[in-house]
Order: sequence, then structure tokens, then C-alpha cells
Amino acid sequence: MKAVEKQITNDPKGHILTNIGVWSPDSEWIAYDTRPDPAGESFTGDSIEMVNVRTGETRVLYRSKNGAHCGVVTFHPREKKVVFILGPENPTPDWSYGPAHRQGVIVDVSRPGEAINLDARDLTPPFTPGALRGGSHVHVWDAAGEWVSFTYEDHLLSVFSDETDEHEINLRNVGVSIPGRPVRVDRDHPRNHDGEYYSVLVTRTVAKPKPGSDQIKRAFEEGWVGTNGYLRTDGTRQRRALAFQGHVVTSTGQTITEVFIVDLPENPTVPGSGPLAGTLTKRPCPPMGTIQRRLTFTADRKHPGVQGPRHWLRSSPAGTRIAFLMKDDNGVVQIWTVSPNGGQPRQLTQNPHSITSAFSWSPDGKYIAHTMDRSVCVTDTESGVTHRLTAPTSEETAPRPEACVFSPDGRKIAYVRRVPNNHRAGMCDSTGGNLDSNASVSQWNNQVFVLFLD
Repeated sequence: MKAVEKQITNDPKGHILTNIGVWSPDSEWIAYDTRPDPAGESFTGDSIEMVNVRTGETRVLYRSKNGAHCGVVTFHPREKKVVFILGPENPTPDWSYGPAHRQGVIVDVSRPGEAINLDARDLTPPFTPGALRGGSHVHVWDAAGEWVSFTYEDHLLSVFSDETDEHEINLRNVGVSIPGRPVRVDRDHPRNHDGEYYSVLVTRTVAKPKPGSDQIKRAFEEGWVGTNGYLRTDGTRQRRALAFQGHVVTSTGQTITEVFIVDLPENPTVPGSGPLAGTLTKRPCPPMGTIQRRLTFTADRKHPGVQGPRHWLRSSPAGTRIAFLMKDDNGVVQIWTVSPNGGQPRQLTQNPHSITSAFSWSPDGKYIAHTMDRSVCVTDTESGVTHRLTAPTSEETAPRPEACVFSPDGRKIAYVRRVPNNHRAGMCDSTGGNLDSNASVSQWNNQVFVLFLD
């Protein structure tokens, strides 16, 4: 496989790509946010933008105001609209940006600056079903462009540090928002707001998992399974499911990360074992019909659990394999896959170098794009053979670990390098030799790059 690398952006500011969903449906535009630091850990970006990969034209889709910040943008898979995190406007000491103080908003590309709320928030009892009581994060549409997944933290329970018989504590969970059911809430709290989607949590966590059990104390880094779900062992189709990472406690008391899946009901608005919106002392409960299962059991391995760079679980388009990162017995981070029906994980790669980034599948399921040894690579999903597409560069200019994303047409891969501000956008030598500079670190910024595949 041959590839030509092109630097797409060149303006002296931050450019952060989300780990998936950065491409427009026609594969011509890339959406990004403008957080200034290399990893985007400082949530201080003030705009959501997109850039045309052919012409370099940039458009501002949204600019935050009144002290708010925005970031972590993903495209709708079929329509030209984006969803992203918006922090609080007019922040106060008791309500500034944080895991429980953020929301999802949607902007149509044809109407820049006009954001509609994805999720509603209701912080006062009686709580409104379909509204959240905290913050949502990393919003990703399913392949049909219908439901949106997110991770969640609860404001009301975040005031408690220890769980007791009287109250639970805030734990990270995974949720979904569904269209066609707008949620309206009372304005009896200054941070309450309506939402155009109906939002529920779909994972179940406990503060103190029983050692050796399948209980989890954190659900995170989720991904949709298949473009149309997956086939169960009995041949029936589970139309919607999310794979996610979960923190379990081993029989020896060690916390490790395992792969889980939650099957979603067709109608997630029906309460299950408790109120969808939770109570003053209890976390929101998943809807009736959600089935949470553990897929990997790695406690007895030399290097147990999901490991490596921060990454989100990603399913093959056919929904037959869920990819994740784990160390082999030599301590090298490799790509592994597991069936949504369970069974032994399969080690896909056998590389001497560790995988160093989040990753994505090609639309045809034949390749996984990722970084390794300071290069952009693709791995054949049948043979496990990894092909290096760019030559290694210095650590300073190596592809960033946050994103390595195939385009919908399967002919491009988007990622970020940190380069000197005086580096001109354009076609680059695949050796990367012309990226290095003696410029000080303060004069460097993240820039968006694309590999055009032949």
C-alpha cells in the first residue's frame, strides 16, 4: 500500500482530533477543536472548525461565548452536522467546567453558530426521565446516524466521597441519547436546560466490586458494535450494542480493565430495576432490556487487562470482532480482538514495537489504522501484518496518539503531528525529514495531517 502525506492545517493554534468520527460523510472535510496543548488535556479551546482536505479552506462551525469552552467534535455519518462538548457559560466557582459540568450540542454545518442541546439536564427532584443530572462526554453517533453514545458523570452524587447505605457516589458510566423524544425540564435550577434527545445510562457500576466478580466500578471508552449490530450465537441479530472498558477487581484485589458489552433494547425509555433519572441518593438506572456482559477474563495473564495508550474499543464493520489493546507476554502492546459473543481473545499483531495510538477500522473491515514506532501504520485484519505508511520521525514530530482515523471512503487517514509554526502546509516527504526544526517548543502547534492512500 502506497500513501502520500499532506499537511492540511498550518495556522498557529491548537488542532485536536477526536479518536473517531472526524470526517464528513463525503470524506472531504475534517472537524477538529482548538484546544492549545498537545493532548487536549486543557479544555480551553473556544472554537469548533472544519478544514477541506483538498483546498485547505477552513470554516468555523461554532465559537463558544460567555466564558464557555468547547471540544471533542464528531461528524454525523450521513448528514453534515457535528456534535461536541460544550462547557458551562458564565462559569462560577461552584459550576465550572468538569466531568459533571458539560453537555453535548449539535450544529448543522449549513448553520454555523447555531447549537441545539443534545442532552437535557434536570438537577432538582422530581427528576425528569430522559434528562441527565450531570455531564456527558465524547459523543459518537451510531453507523445509522440515529443514537448517540457518551460517557457520563453525575453532579448530584459527586458531592459524596464515600459510598454508604444512605447514598451512592458518582461513578463514570456509559449512556445513549435517542432522537425524536425532546425532553423539557423545569427551570427551577440555573443549570437546568432542555434537550432534543432522550438520554439514559446503559451501564451498571458499583463502588466496591466483589473481588473476582464481573462487577465494575467504572465504565468508559465505549464504541458501537458493527454498522448493524452483531449476530448472536442463535443466529438472531442484536441491532444495537456498545462495547466498553470496565474496571474490575481481581480475586487478589488488583484493579484491571476488561472488555465488556451492553446489548441495548429497541425502546430505552422503559425503566428497568430503578428510575431512569435516579434519585437524590442513587445513580440513574439502565432501561429495561439492557444486558451487560463481560467478554474478556485476563487476570491470570502475565500482563493482565487492557493496556497501552488511551483508546476506545472499536468494532469491525460486520460486528464480528471488537478490537482493543493489550500487552503480549513480552510486554509489547498489541492489537487483540474478541467476539461480541465472548470466547478467547485473538492476538492480531505480532510486532516488535508497541501500538502507540487510538485506532480505527477501514470501512471494508480489511485494515486497522494506528501509529507505531513514530509512524502511521495499517494492520491487515486477517493476517495481522502491519504495514508502515510513513517513515519514523523524531519524537517531537511523531504522529500524536489521540487519533488515527480512516475516512468513510477508506482512501484517507487523518491524524495530528506537532510541528514548528513556520512549517508550510503541503505535500511532505514520507521520510518526515523536513518536519524537524530548531524552533522552541512554545513555537510549535498540533497540525492536521492526512495520508492519501493509493
